[in-house]
Parts: sequence; structure tokens; C-alpha cells
Amino acid sequence: MTSKIGKQTCFINLLTVVFCTLLSACSPAPEPHQKTSTISSMSAQSSVGYSKVTQGKNLTFPQDHLAHNDYKIEWWYLTANLTTSQGEDIGVQWTQFRIAMTPPQQPQAFADNTWSTNQLYMAHAAVTSKSEHLTAEKWSRAHPKLASVSPSPFTVHLQNWQWQSQSDDLFPATLTVNNPNFTYQLQLNSQQPIQLQGDKGYSSKSADQSVASYYYSQPFIDVTGEITRQGITEKVSGKAWLDREWSSQFLTKAQQGWDWFSLRLNDNSTLMAFRLRGNTEQNHFYSARRMYPNGSGRNINSRENPNDIEMQPTQWQQTALGRHPIAWRIQIHSESIDITTQAINPKSDMLVSTSYWEGPISIDGTHQGKGYMELTGYN
Repeated sequence: MTSKIGKQTCFINLLTVVFCTLLSACSPAPEPHQKTSTISSMSAQSSVGYSKVTQGKNLTFPQDHLAHNDYKIEWWYLTANLTTSQGEDIGVQWTQFRIAMTPPQQPQAFADNTWSTNQLYMAHAAVTSKSEHLTAEKWSRAHPKLASVSPSPFTVHLQNWQWQSQSDDLFPATLTVNNPNFTYQLQLNSQQPIQLQGDKGYSSKSADQSVASYYYSQPFIDVTGEITRQGITEKVSGKAWLDREWSSQFLTKAQQGWDWFSLRLNDNSTLMAFRLRGNTEQNHFYSARRMYPNGSGRNINSRENPNDIEMQPTQWQQTALGRHPIAWRIQIHSESIDITTQAINPKSDMLVSTSYWEGPISIDGTHQGKGYMELTGYN
């Protein structure tokens, strides 16, 4: 079993090699590093020299939809629970990461080269059903022709994968992913207010608030569009959820990973909930937010009420990346929520260079519904 320090070192080495290659030309994605490079290890790296997340900062839109190059890492992250015209449940994921390779005050290599940059972009995409989990990955250095985030209209792209809005705001927009194994083109629209997670967008990731992110969501997105798999194109419709986070360190060195849920409940509310795993069960950190279409919401976290959130795995599955909890019981006592979740496809490993588990889930109990689950840091 690779140690956490070993994972971090491997990830740094991987990014360094990839970045140096991208300085001279755009390259294909590297081969997956199973069980060595993880989103968790990337998120626990040192934040020295990068901008800090501070409480009390006001998020400003549409400016904060754009990239924050002085922070170490951020992502634009969409998950969707869709249904085909034939009635099949399908999950769709798209994530674009921005990774700063050096702190902003450090001189860049080859600074006299107009193609030089210290910013690396990575994008992941997936289409998941009961019987298959199709994944893809792209990498590029930052450049307007290759990968960037730009306003007027708001655009996030990595080559031919693109979120294209009609204005400076997030919606209406079209999300397009083209890959040999699958493609999708989705029309996205939302009239609801943005939800600021945590304390007005300041999302604590530990009980002592030593690490945090800026975090906002739009959990009420209407989706129509088309998905093509194995040469067959189908119309789809359903609901999507967008998360935006940026920070210079998401995890403490003692935290091993996270269990994250986006849950759409049948009373027209949504629930974001996560558990950051410490080295003992007593050191786990929990946080959640119940959200409504009118923009209102309620925060719940274990720092203010240690017993309000309970999250327990009820079923485990051995996958290509390790042993993962694919079914859960989640209780939010102050919200009268007592639900169970079940993975639609237990083998939803993201077999990419920064590995994790990601897939759609069903919900039962006091509430029914659909959602998504992300698991990191398991072996």
C-alpha cells in the first residue's frame, strides 16, 4: 500500500512531467496512475506561496465564475441525473480543473515565451448507466487556443470540450463533450439564485477551520440534449447540479479523503452533504446544506452541532481502485432526513490520472430521489 506522502510525491512528479511536456506542445492525457495519484492527495498539498481562503470575503458574480489563478486549484463541476427517451436512467459528469504549478510570485520558466504559463488544465467526463461506466480525460496547458476560462460570453473549454454560455452569466449554456467512446451535447438552463455554501461562500473543511474553500452551487438546473454511445444517439432530459470551488488547500494532512453527496429530494429541495475522513472516526468532519429553489437554505455542520449529521456506509464493493462504500445511511436530525443511498453502478471508478469514484445514486427512506456521489482516498 502506497503511503499518503508517497501518493503526494507521485502526483507532484506526474504533474511536473506533464506540465513540462505541455510547455512545448499540447499532448494527450497521460496513462492512468491507479492507486498512486488521487484527488485527495492533490488537495492536501502545501499551500505556501498561494493566496489564502479567508472568512468574510464577498463573492462577486459574474467575476467569480472565472478562473482564480493565484489559488492552487479549482474546478467547474457538473453532474446530471438524466433519463433517455427510452426510459433509461443515465448519469453524466463533466469537470474541468485548473491547477497552478507554481505560486504566483515565483518567476515562470521560459517567461519570454508567449506560450509560457504556470497554469495546467485537466478535464474529466463520464456517462454512467447500470451496465457501463464510460470515462475520458484531457490535459492541456492554459492558452486561449487550448484551454481557458473567459467572459463575454462565459466559456470554459479544453480543446473540443466546452461549456458555452450565451452571456457573462452561467445560463443559458450548452455543454459539449466529444470523445471516441461517447459524446454529449446538453442544453442547460436555470432561473434560480446561486447557493453560497458554508458561511456566505466560505466553506470550512475542518473543525478548527485551518483549511477551507470558496464554494458555491447551482443545484437547480434543467437539462435537455443528446448523448451518443456506441454509435447510437438518444435524446435525454433531467436535472443537473453545478459546483464551483477554489482554494490552495482543501484537506489537512491528517485527512484521508472525502465522501460527497449531491441529493435531489422529492419535496423539491436539494441536499449537499460531505464527510472528510480523519485518521479516526472521532476526527471525521461533517457538513451539509439543505437548499430550496427560491435561494433559501440552511447550513448544518459538525463543528456547531456534533451529532446532527450521521453518515454510515452499509455496503462495500471491491473495485479496480480499491474497496469503496457504495450504499449509505444518511441522517440529518435537524432536517428530519433519514435516507439510504445506493450506487446505480457500483463499478464507477474514474480510471484517470487522478483517480476517484464518481457515479449516480438512488435515494430512499423519509425522502426519495436521485443524486450523485464522489469518493476519494480509498485503497
